[in-house]
Amino acid sequence: QVQLVESGGGLVQAGGSLRLSCAASGRTFNRYGMGWFRQAPGKEREFVAAIGLGVGNTDYADSVKGRFTISRDIGKNTLYLQMNSLKPEDTAVYYCAAAQDYGIHRTSYEYGSWGQGTQVTVSS
Repeated sequence: QVQLVESGGGLVQAGGSLRLSCAASGRTFNRYGMGWFRQAPGKEREFVAAIGLGVGNTDYADSVKGRFTISRDIGKNTLYLQMNSLKPEDTAVYYCAAAQDYGIHRTSYEYGSWGQGTQVTVSS
């Protein structure tokens, strides 16, 4: 099992940027796929981005492609989500998650560990 703690959320104007962090502990960080999901009020949790092993092994939802970048620092056991050109529709609670294998996944059931979430609010 891995413990995950997100940080970096906040209030930002449309067009602005935020970087979310997810500190991981409890198991070997670099052997598993990681992902970011988000959930807006009244909506289901949705996939945002995922990262597997190896350089360039990433996947993004169409809605964030070209604006968001997922990365990880193995030495710091930390996952990141750089969010640029933010839009009001990006407003949600953002969750990081650790997969149960090294692949990249879009479905939440592939992830066995979740953080508590961090709120991102984008004003128009």
